[in-house]
Amino acid sequence: MCRYGFHSYKSRYACFYCRKAFKQDSQHKPGCPQCTRPLKAMGMDFKPPSQQNLRQWKKVEILFQHGFAYHSCGCGGPGYRPRYLSEVQDFLATQLSHTENEGQILLQKIEARALS
Repeated sequence: MCRYGFHSYKSRYACFYCRKAFKQDSQHKPGCPQCTRPLKAMGMDFKPPSQQNLRQWKKVEILFQHGFAYHSCGCGGPGYRPRYLSEVQDFLATQLSHTENEGQILLQKIEARALS
């Protein structure tokens, strides 16, 4: 069963500038209480690194910028995420090339149907 389906949980947000995470209601307009910059919706499975761990915050920020947050229904988690900053480049190359291949296949199917 999906563990997030039975209770109302606050969403997890992050401020990459302050390196802080917050739990807020989803209706709340998220803004960092410390610096007022917009917060990023990270998903229920986000576990923030310590504020002093610059490399882990950089890793999380890069992943978020490429569309990899920590959203899930609670059943199996958000999927694999690199553990270290040094692994991010290979992870993104693998994930983005896989996504491009799927997109190209879908586009070819659409074009083939349009021609027939």
